[in-house]
Amino acid sequence: MATTTTSSFAFLKSHTHTKTLFTRRSYKAIKAQSQTDVREEQVVVVGAGIAGLATALSLHRLGVRSLVLEQAQSLRTGGTSLTLFKNGWRVLDAIGVANDLRTQFLEIQGMVVKSVDGRELRAFNFKQEDPSQEVRAVERRVLLETLASQLPRDTIQYSSQLQRIEATPNGDTLLELVDGSKLLAKIVIGCDGIRSPIAKWMGFPEPKYVGHCAFRGLASYSDGQPFGPRVNYIYGRGLRAGFVPVSPTKVYWFICFNSPSAGPKITDSLELKKQAKELVKNWPSELLNIVDSTPDDTVIKTPLVDRWLWPAISPSASAGRVVVVGDAWHPMTPNLGQGACCALEDSVVLAKKLARAINSEDPSVEEAFRSYGAERWPRVFPLTIRANLVGSVLQWENPLVCSVRNNIVIPKLVRLGPLLEHTNFTCEGL
Repeated sequence: MATTTTSSFAFLKSHTHTKTLFTRRSYKAIKAQSQTDVREEQVVVVGAGIAGLATALSLHRLGVRSLVLEQAQSLRTGGTSLTLFKNGWRVLDAIGVANDLRTQFLEIQGMVVKSVDGRELRAFNFKQEDPSQEVRAVERRVLLETLASQLPRDTIQYSSQLQRIEATPNGDTLLELVDGSKLLAKIVIGCDGIRSPIAKWMGFPEPKYVGHCAFRGLASYSDGQPFGPRVNYIYGRGLRAGFVPVSPTKVYWFICFNSPSAGPKITDSLELKKQAKELVKNWPSELLNIVDSTPDDTVIKTPLVDRWLWPAISPSASAGRVVVVGDAWHPMTPNLGQGACCALEDSVVLAKKLARAINSEDPSVEEAFRSYGAERWPRVFPLTIRANLVGSVLQWENPLVCSVRNNIVIPKLVRLGPLLEHTNFTCEGL
């Protein structure tokens, strides 16, 4: 931690009784090791996902070098795609990669909502609701590769899984990796995802399962996919699905279903695809055809989780010179399409504040992190709650309630404009 205040040591003390994935040892023991044993770094970013790479690239654009630690042997390019609204694109514009991505992915013009029997309940045009709106589904693999390609060589250190984190009285942080190597970092930025070890060390609880899971896949059409540029939703009882064209040859889809528990982890891709199809076997044939057109190894199943950042109860986003970003801090359900967008927002806000502190020493790094948390909390906490509530409404099972939703609420009451207000985010260039 940055200072030896009573509160900071009390915070550290509270972690010493937990399982020693992370422990604290004396600073003398650290300093006693030879310089060849401990490598010193100014800024270490833990995790080479969207948040980690965007943060590292934002810092790079601002003249601050960082080292990114990634536990995998290469970029984790699995998964399917993610939808980015205009706030995400404003960030990608600011860090200089948006135009490369725009040329590869279709701009989505609107959305249509249907019932299980194929009846159209409502259709919206994004530009009519908000002329400045920009919506595209982006392959996660391509986004990561694009961000990584703009970083200086050797910025990302692969096969670097974190084993232990130790605080020192002068505010530095010792990071020990599984392979036994050690780094002494002035600043640590945790971008290590939903199950973040950094967040756990800082005192955050595990993300909470929200009661439903999702199958996802990326269908491939070598001769061109047949769908128009719009998001397609199908709402049933305790079950919903959707699909959206990603590119001229690929279509992203999901099937979300209620489940009392997350269930066992299944790695057999054929079994996952079979289960997904079974859920919607009597639904519109175009959805089943999309699932059939999906390579088996791209089908995944994930339990949906989030973490609510209660004021005065939840830990703050930073502890001394350690800070968390994106899913490591505020995992949210995908019902608003804002998880990746908010992670991108975090990255530029944090990078600007941190670069200013490093270059001027006024304010301090600790104060820059506190300012980041104070600015971002009112943004991400309400969005996490809203995404959760939207998901709960869309997963209703009661037949009467679903009938009211399909025949009154969606056709006559829902207005898309107010639902898109959360995509308003001003982001100046770096």
